[in-house]
Amino acid sequence: METVGSLVDKLTINELKIYHMKEQFQRDDVDDEFRDDCKNRLGILEMQRDDLKEELQQLMDDVLSGKKKFKLYRQMKMYNEKKFKD
Repeated sequence: METVGSLVDKLTINELKIYHMKEQFQRDDVDDEFRDDCKNRLGILEMQRDDLKEELQQLMDDVLSGKKKFKLYRQMKMYNEKKFKD
């Protein structure tokens, strides 16, 4: 199962890819074939973004309705604790 953090991370990376693909599409020094390729890739990236947004929304809906719960984990650090030192 995806976590909220992993979905937000994927969305962030995806948005950066969309931003930079739009930059490439708008370049003045490229031909139509390059622009067409960028346009196709941009469509795929936007579809992926929409899927990730939908997955995040579904996860949040499930949490808010009680279908799913977040697990909280206690930190288990061994450094700086006297009982774990030689």
